[in-house]
Amino acid sequence: MFDVLGMDATAEVVYREMLAHPQDGVADLMYRLQLTEQAVLTALDTLSELALVRHSSEDLQRFHAVDAHLAAEILLSRQRAELAAQQQRVQEAQAAVVQIKSEFTHEGGGDESQRLKGVDRVRDYLANLYDRVEDELLTFAPGGAQTAANVRNSRPLAEDLLEHGVRMRTVYLDSARNDPVTVAHADRLAALGGRIRTAPALPNRMIICDRRIAIVAADPDDTGAGAVVLQTPGVVSSLCALFESVWQSAQPMGATTLPADEQGLNPQQMEALRLLSLGHTDESVAARLGVSARTARRIATKLMGHLGARSRFQAGVQAAARGLFRP
Repeated sequence: MFDVLGMDATAEVVYREMLAHPQDGVADLMYRLQLTEQAVLTALDTLSELALVRHSSEDLQRFHAVDAHLAAEILLSRQRAELAAQQQRVQEAQAAVVQIKSEFTHEGGGDESQRLKGVDRVRDYLANLYDRVEDELLTFAPGGAQTAANVRNSRPLAEDLLEHGVRMRTVYLDSARNDPVTVAHADRLAALGGRIRTAPALPNRMIICDRRIAIVAADPDDTGAGAVVLQTPGVVSSLCALFESVWQSAQPMGATTLPADEQGLNPQQMEALRLLSLGHTDESVAARLGVSARTARRIATKLMGHLGARSRFQAGVQAAARGLFRP
C-alpha cells in the first residue's frame, strides 16, 4: 500500500508491526516477521530516512514509530516535494534545450541549401524535421526491399505522422513487391491512410516535407555520403513536379501484377532494357532495380531470348529500334 509513497514492502511490514506492538525491539521484530537481523535493520534505516521511525525518548535502545496519520502526511509531503523538484528540473532542462539549439544551429541555417555529412547527421536532421511536418510527406525509397531493422525503426514515426493527419505518399521500387517484410509494412501504412506505389527505377533517394524542404541523397549509389537539404522554392517545386511525374506512372502497391505492354514486358523489364542499351553491367542494373545480381542476370537472359538478341547490349539496341523506348 505504501509503495507508491516510497516505502518498500519490508519496511512497510516492519512499520505496521511496530505500530501494532510499540514495545517490540529488533529481536521481537525478527521473531514475529521471520526476518533476518540485517533485513530488520535495513528496514529501520529506510523508515528513519523517511522520518517514520526515531529512537524513543524514553529508551534510546528502542525505536518509536510515528502515528499512522502523521506518517501518511509525511510521506505525501515528501512526494509533493520530489514532484516540485522534478518539475523544476524539467523547466531547467527545457531552458537548456533551447540554449543548445540556439548555440548549435547550423551556421547559415537560413540558407537555401545545406550539406549533411554521414548517415548519423541525416538521421538526426530527419528526426528533428519530422517533428515539424504539418501537412504532407513525399518520399522516393530506392534500394529495393526494406530491411526488418529499417521497418522497425521507421514504423512508429510513420504511424505517428499518419495518426496526426499528415498525408504520406511513398514510392518504392517494383522489386520490393517480392519482399514479404516490405509488403506487410506497406499494407500496415496503407491501412492507416498512407499511399504506397512502386516504380521500376527511381532517380534518387528523396524526401520532401510540406513542399518546402527537400532532402536528397548526395550520392545515389552511396547512402553513407550523406544528403543535401534544399529550401530554394524553385528547386523544391521542381522536385515536387518530378515526384508527381513518377507517382502518376507508378503502380499502387496493392496491385497484384504489374501491367505489361504490347510486347509482353512489364515496367521493370522495360527499365532493364533501357539500362542495358546504355551499357550498364548486370551489377549496375541490379543496383538500380533493387534486385540481386543473380536476378538481374536472369532478367537480362529472359529479355535476350524474348528479343532474339545474342548479347545484353544488342537486346537494348533492338528494343530501341522497335520503338519500345527512346534511346
